[in-house]
Amino acid sequence: MATSIYHKTNFFVVTGGPGSGKTSLLQELHSEGISTIMESGRHVIQEQVKKNGDALPWKNKSAFAQQMLEIDIKNFRQNILVNTPLIFDRGIPDVLGYVKLCKMRTFSDLEESVKRFRYNPVVFILPPWQAIYQQDTERKQDFSLAVDTHRMMQHTYTLCGYQLINVPKLSVKSRADMLLQKIKELQNA
Repeated sequence: MATSIYHKTNFFVVTGGPGSGKTSLLQELHSEGISTIMESGRHVIQEQVKKNGDALPWKNKSAFAQQMLEIDIKNFRQNILVNTPLIFDRGIPDVLGYVKLCKMRTFSDLEESVKRFRYNPVVFILPPWQAIYQQDTERKQDFSLAVDTHRMMQHTYTLCGYQLINVPKLSVKSRADMLLQKIKELQNA
């Protein structure tokens, strides 16, 4: 039986290392009326901490990756009929990048999901930005790991066939305006 491939050119991904301003950017876009999907990793961490679970990056990285993948697939599927721009704070290839960064063995449904659930071929990547980087209860990595994560996301998305657009270190509003302009150009091409 053939497996369906979903290619949603109106689904846009914003990626990069932790603390590069992705969440603030998506919050700004949301406040401007753009539909957004927030990062699965933070959601998993918050839920696992609440119920004293172990699917956490500092306890069970493999279970954490599996949980993120499940949420990312669910978010993709639940929005499959959306035809307007939808912006994701990270996508399924981010889970693959995380697995590679942690030097874990990948699992077959992860690689299959990266192939099956395709976003717009253009992905926006935010560079590491030490001036705004902050650790918190969910982000325990130091800045050097944020830089490594950025590099891994660049590598992973490129290998997965996506074209990266670097989002410069600008104000949140300027970043949002740039993204919206580029999305408009891509949709009119």
